[in-house]
Amino acid sequence: MTRHVSKLLLLSLLAVLALLAVVFSPLFPAGGADAQDKVSPEEASSFFTPDKRVPQSRAELELSYAPLVKQVSPAVVNVYSKKVVRQSASPFANDPVFRQFFGTPRERVQNSLGSGVIVSDDGVIVTNSHVVKDADELLVVLSDRREYAAELILSDERTDLAVLRIDTEGEPLPTVNYADTRDTEVGDIVLAIGNPFGVGQTVTTGIISATARTDVGVSDYSFFLQTDAAVNPGNSGGALINTRAELVGVNTAIFSRSGGSNGIGFAIPAEMVQRVVDAAVNEGRIVRPWLGLKAQSVTYDIAKSQGLDRPVGVMVSEVFDDGPADKAGLSRGDLITEIDGREVFDETGLKFLAATRSPGENSELKVLRGGDAEIIKVTLAPPPGATKAELEVLDGRHPFSGAEVAELSPRLAEEMGRDPF
Repeated sequence: MTRHVSKLLLLSLLAVLALLAVVFSPLFPAGGADAQDKVSPEEASSFFTPDKRVPQSRAELELSYAPLVKQVSPAVVNVYSKKVVRQSASPFANDPVFRQFFGTPRERVQNSLGSGVIVSDDGVIVTNSHVVKDADELLVVLSDRREYAAELILSDERTDLAVLRIDTEGEPLPTVNYADTRDTEVGDIVLAIGNPFGVGQTVTTGIISATARTDVGVSDYSFFLQTDAAVNPGNSGGALINTRAELVGVNTAIFSRSGGSNGIGFAIPAEMVQRVVDAAVNEGRIVRPWLGLKAQSVTYDIAKSQGLDRPVGVMVSEVFDDGPADKAGLSRGDLITEIDGREVFDETGLKFLAATRSPGENSELKVLRGGDAEIIKVTLAPPPGATKAELEVLDGRHPFSGAEVAELSPRLAEEMGRDPF
């Protein structure tokens, strides 16, 4: 009986050892330590790839953004603008006779506050155009409380972006790198850094709520990242960053009935920010490329008439003669679904994505024509024709004396914020 029990115990022990060998065999591959050393660099790096995932434990939920904020916050600045405003209650305040008896209008200094982001260590700062509009003086205050007078290099109301420069006498400044916003997805965690209501630098966090809001109406090139991170007055021009400490966008507007944050904030994507900054620094002005076409959003009825099961892309409604689209072979009725690999849903989005390129660069359009998909390369070019610099003043004795006139060319229309077609 005892010998029988001993055999059973021995068999059980062997079974347990075999099971343990199967379970732990991946941890001890054949060849011992030498085999572990033979893992390729590509396989080793794959263990550390920062894949997007939800928190797996309570400990991960308690992680802090403090190291991220410490890295980025020195590159976020406060921008103060001063403007001298003349005030008078009388409509005759500008009349010389009125001034002789009642004096000149009173002057007061109007101050406004916004935020900005240092994007180059030699003192180049990007902010919103509406923050610096009509300012007589600009002052930039760094996070360490140093103050610098700022020079306005470029203000582009079409995108609501402005580029400033400060002189640090050769001392390099902390900067924020641009993110590739093509990789930004709904649900990504972001942080908004700025100076809301002038209370001092503040950090709020949230997620990306949408990546291509084109119906906001804040600027002519409306194509915004939407976030629920709290953005308030004073945050304008501040940084919206991702968890890799990269600049995803520049905060520019909020949707609010009360003036405070309701969880709907909008930021200009980093790709447009970089385009405007590069143009300001290298050229001193921005020349936007032009596709030379008009397009309309695809409705369900249009999609059905084209044999599609759902609305996609935009339909070309007109093509400008001898423009980039015409030279590339596009024609009326073509359905553009993508530009440079990115989906488009309306003309605003198409125009924005084209404007992130420089004149002379090529863009690839994915076009549906007769039910077949084609890739058409378009060489972007600036709109042709007269510019603002070519406006002429009419003189003489006639009703139009003093008026500025020029041929209403596509380029002049674009510079004036009108349809360049």
